[in-house]
Amino acid sequence: MNLSQPLQQKIWQWRGVVVAVPSVSLLVILLRWLGLMQGWELAVYDQFLRLRPAEPRDERVAIVGMTEQDYRNLGRVIIPDGMYAEVIEKLKAQNPRVIGLDDYRDFPIEPGTAELIEQFETTPNLIGIRKVAGKSELETIGPPPALAERNQVGANDVIVDADGVVRRALINMKTEDTGLIPTLSMFVAAKYLEAEGQGISIVPDSDDWWQLGDVPLRPFQRYDGGYIRTDDGGYQILLNYRGGVRAFDWLSFSDVLEGRMPEGWATDRVIFLGAIGDSARDLFMTPYGNSLVGSPQPMPGVEVHAHMASQLLSAALDGRPLIRSASEPVEMAWIVLWTAVGAVTVWLLRHTDQNRWGAVRMWGVCGGAIALLVGTSYLALVYAWWIPVVPPFLGFLGAAVSITAYVARTAGEIRRTFGRYLTAEVVASLLESPEGLKMGGERRKITILTSDLRGFTALSERLPPEEVVKILNFYLSYMADIISQYQGTIDEFMGDGILVLFGAPTQREDDPQRAIACGIAMQRSMAEINQQIEAWGLPKLEMGIGINTGEVVVGNIGSEKRTKYGVVGSQVNLTYRIESYTTGGQLLISESTLQGANAEIHIDDQMEVMPKGVKNPITIYAVGGIGAPYHLELPREVEHYFPLAKPLTVQYTILDGKHISTTQTAGELWQISEKGAVIRLATDAVCPEPLNNLKLAVLDLPDNPAGSDDIYGKVIQSPKAEPGSFYLLFTARPPAVLTVFERMYKFAKMDA
Repeated sequence: MNLSQPLQQKIWQWRGVVVAVPSVSLLVILLRWLGLMQGWELAVYDQFLRLRPAEPRDERVAIVGMTEQDYRNLGRVIIPDGMYAEVIEKLKAQNPRVIGLDDYRDFPIEPGTAELIEQFETTPNLIGIRKVAGKSELETIGPPPALAERNQVGANDVIVDADGVVRRALINMKTEDTGLIPTLSMFVAAKYLEAEGQGISIVPDSDDWWQLGDVPLRPFQRYDGGYIRTDDGGYQILLNYRGGVRAFDWLSFSDVLEGRMPEGWATDRVIFLGAIGDSARDLFMTPYGNSLVGSPQPMPGVEVHAHMASQLLSAALDGRPLIRSASEPVEMAWIVLWTAVGAVTVWLLRHTDQNRWGAVRMWGVCGGAIALLVGTSYLALVYAWWIPVVPPFLGFLGAAVSITAYVARTAGEIRRTFGRYLTAEVVASLLESPEGLKMGGERRKITILTSDLRGFTALSERLPPEEVVKILNFYLSYMADIISQYQGTIDEFMGDGILVLFGAPTQREDDPQRAIACGIAMQRSMAEINQQIEAWGLPKLEMGIGINTGEVVVGNIGSEKRTKYGVVGSQVNLTYRIESYTTGGQLLISESTLQGANAEIHIDDQMEVMPKGVKNPITIYAVGGIGAPYHLELPREVEHYFPLAKPLTVQYTILDGKHISTTQTAGELWQISEKGAVIRLATDAVCPEPLNNLKLAVLDLPDNPAGSDDIYGKVIQSPKAEPGSFYLLFTARPPAVLTVFERMYKFAKMDA
C-alpha cells in the first residue's frame, strides 16, 4: 500500500484550509509589516484601556497644579519664581518624600528668583527638569542651574505617537553634557523608593536593563504590541495609565498659598508641581482622552508624569505589572492561529444547509469565534499583556471569506457539470474526494427506492401537456421535500417516476430503515396531494413504491462532455421489478432491505415472485408501518366487493412490461369494489398470475362511455378467489369510465 495516499487524501479533504491559512497569513503579516494596521491596532488598544476595570487612586502621588483660576488671579500666564518658592516652602513644612517641579526654570522669572534659588539649594528632595530631545538649541531647554549643580534634574521629554497620543514613557535619556540622566518620573520614583530600602540596579545578563527593586524594566522595542518599526530610541516602556484626567489627588496653587492645604496632605508623598490649566498649553492626548463618544479630553503634562511615576512605584511596591507584549515570532504565530481558526471553522461548516438559518448558524459560529478573539485580547490587557487584535481578526475574516468563495466557486462548477438535480450532499461528497470530478465509480451496498404513479401514462395522454407538467411539478416537489427530510439522494426524475438512493454518496448504518420510513411518508403525503388534484378537477393519483438493498456501482457516469452521478447494477433493475408489483398506495420491499432495516417493520403481506432476469424466486414484503423512532403507519383501506345485478362482459390481455399481448381472454365482471373488481372467466382458460398487469375492455358498460376499452388493472392475491375467478385492482380508468364505475359501485352497495 502506498503510504502517501492517505496523506494525499487528507490534504485534499482539507485543501481549502491548507491553501487559505498560509496565503492569508502571509498577506496579513505583510500588510502588518507595511504598517497599514498600526492605526487600527492602536485604536483598539486605547479602547481596551478605557474598558478596563477602574483602578484605585494611588495615594502616594499627588499634584499641585496651576489652574485657570490661578492664572486669572495672577494676571499672567508665566508663573514667577517667587510663587514657586512660596509653594515649595509650604509643601516642605509637611515633609513630602519628593517634589517634582514640572516647569522649566533655566532662566530667572522675577519676582522671587533669589527665594526660588534658595529653595533649590536647601531642598535635597526637589527634582527639576530639562528638555533633552531636539536637534538644536532652539528645541532643547536647559535645567535650573542650582539644581543641575546638585544633580537634581530629570528629563521631562514626552513621546507622542503619530496620531498625537502618548502611549509610551521614557526611563532615561543621553545628553551631550552630562551623559545618561533619568526622566523626571523615574527620578522621583527612585527617590521615593530609597526610603523603602529599594533602589535602581542593572538586571544581570541584560543589555543594561534597569530594575526597581526586583522589577526589571524591559525596554520597548520597535515591534512591540501593535507598533511597527516604531522609533525605540532611548530607554522607553509602555505607559500603564491608572485612568483618565484627575486620577490623582490634587490641589490648586491658591489652595496651598492661601492655607487651604489639609494638615499632613503632602506628608510622605510624591508631589508634582506644574500647570494644569489650558492656558499653559502643556496638554497631551492619552488613550483615555479619545473616547468613542464625547469630545477629546487632553491630559496636563504634569499628570502624564504622575501616571508614569505611579506606574513605577506600583510595579516595585504593589506588584502591579508593567504592560508587556510577546515576541514578534509569537505574535506571528498568533495571527496564523486565528487565520487557521477562521479557515477550519468555515471549512467544517461549509455544507451547512443552504438556507437562511444555515447561514445564520455559520456566521453565528464565526461571530462567537471573533468574540473569543476580542475577549481573549481584552482579558490579556486587563492582566497587562498586549496581544494584537486587528491582524488576527483580519486573518480570521480573510480565511473565512476565501474559504466561502472557494466553496461557492467549486460547488458552482460541479453543479454546472452535473446539472440542477445534484443535491448538496452529492456536492459535498464530490468536494471531499480528489477523484470526485473524474469518471468511474465504486462498488457499494446501498438501498434503492423507486416510485411510480399508477396509470399516469394513460392519464397524461388525455390531458393537455401544460396540465401534465403542472401535476408533475406539484407532485414531485412534495416528494422531493420528503426525500430530503429523510436524507435520501434523488438520482433521477423519470417522468412521474423517482429514483432515490440511500447510502450514496454518503453511507449510513440506518440507510434501509430511513428508506422504508421515507416510502411510508411519501405514501401518506398522497392524501394532501390528491386534495389539490381533485380541486383542479382531475382524478386522484395513486403511487406504488419499491425498495431494495444490494451492491451496485455508484459514481460519475457518462463522457467528459456530459456526466451524471448515478448507479448501475442488477440491483437497480431488481428494484424497478419490485416496484412494478405494487398497487396504488402500496410499499413493497425486498428481503435484503427487511433484514438490513434493523427496526420494527410492520408487514401486512408477503409473496414469492420470479422477476425477469432473476434465476431464483424472491420474497417481497408489503409494508404496513415502521416503529421507533419514526412511528409511521400506512393508511389501511379494506376493499369491499359487491355483486352486480347484471355482470359485465369483459376481454383482457396480459401486459408484459410495456408490451400488450395479442391474446385476449373473455370473462365477466360480476363483483365490484371502490377500486377493484372480481373477474370470472367465461371459458376454461387459466387465471392470470397474481401481480400480472392487465388491459381490459368492458364491452357492455352502461352508457358506453369513451375509454371503456382502455382500462388497466393489476391481479392481486386473495384467499377468497373462487376457481376460475381472480381479484383485480384498477390502476387506470378514463374519467368517463370512472364515473360509471363509481355509480355502479354505489348501486351495488345499496342493493347488498
